[in-house]
Amino acid sequence: MNPDDAFERIVGLLYEAALDDALWPAAATVIEEAIGASGSILAVSEGSGDDARLHFARYLYRGESHPEPVREYFDVYHAQDEGIQRVRRLPRGRLTHGPELYTEDERKTSAAFNEGLPLLGCRDGLAARFDGPDGLRIILGTGDPVGGDGWESARLRLHEGLLPHVHRSVVIRQALAAADALGTLTGLLDNSRIGVLHLDRSGRLLQANAPAAAILRHGDALSDKGGTLSAWLPADHQRLQHLLARALPRLWGQPPSGGSMHLHRLSHPAPLGLHVSPVGDSEADFGGRRVAALVLVVDPASRPRIDPVRVARALGLTPAEGRVASLLAEGNSVREIAAATGHRLSYVRTLLIRIYRKQGVAGQLPLVRRILALDVLPRR
Repeated sequence: MNPDDAFERIVGLLYEAALDDALWPAAATVIEEAIGASGSILAVSEGSGDDARLHFARYLYRGESHPEPVREYFDVYHAQDEGIQRVRRLPRGRLTHGPELYTEDERKTSAAFNEGLPLLGCRDGLAARFDGPDGLRIILGTGDPVGGDGWESARLRLHEGLLPHVHRSVVIRQALAAADALGTLTGLLDNSRIGVLHLDRSGRLLQANAPAAAILRHGDALSDKGGTLSAWLPADHQRLQHLLARALPRLWGQPPSGGSMHLHRLSHPAPLGLHVSPVGDSEADFGGRRVAALVLVVDPASRPRIDPVRVARALGLTPAEGRVASLLAEGNSVREIAAATGHRLSYVRTLLIRIYRKQGVAGQLPLVRRILALDVLPRR
């Protein structure tokens, strides 16, 4: 798979996996294939030194779990692995070649390096460390390179670009677990500032929270006549149907994908923002009626307040970038953001370009969709 083509697909899979753990093996498989790795490792621990406690460890090879070598490694070699404490001390987010975690002598004599890591197929792998909530450490690792020719530079660059997205997917998953929201989208309906709608696989409305229900009742931009979503303006209606068709499951062809658009309305000059994301596995339900798409509807006139600190932490942004991103998601223009922050217009645009690059997105709509999807997740 071409690394450039793989990036967007993988990022989409990761954020879907944040909501549904059943999708994580598929995301891990695509990552392995794209970067040319023979497996992937995710571990979460707390503390350091003798106090370190391992909370979670998962090793996958092409989406399949292999518990036996993992169990043997942790039973026999983990406690004496010289590289473990060093990977915990790595600079946050820096991709490191596994052998660099061992001294020259250790690479010759260490039982963990010479016997334990080969059990997992990751003696020549890669590792990175990130901070999680409440003092947790998240370790992301890969198995050995496929083919025996070492790590290709283009694939390493792809891996480095994906690291923050893997990290955020894990953190979102942990936040959902802390909020007891795993396995259900019901908690998203409790948001009182943004319209949230659940659609089934045929596009019929299953549930709507209070803000979304009010928008549908008003009907000057969006309605649910006949149980399906319709836009007031014909051009908007055509775009909406195309957007929904892309996001809903299909029997064959490309996997579902999300998207965004504006909905013009009769009663107000400011259009509504509408964001659609696919939900869940398109085949695992055996055709049953379930939530297949999540629709977020934002009224910029109401200016929902979004916590810039939470956005910065979740998306790996600086405080200044987090504030600009939050103001943008609230519906502010670049000029309004500059006035609110006291920055020059050119500096706000520079910050936005940096944010787009960090998030791997091409413009405002995908960034706003990501922030709003984060904002409707339950808080701890």
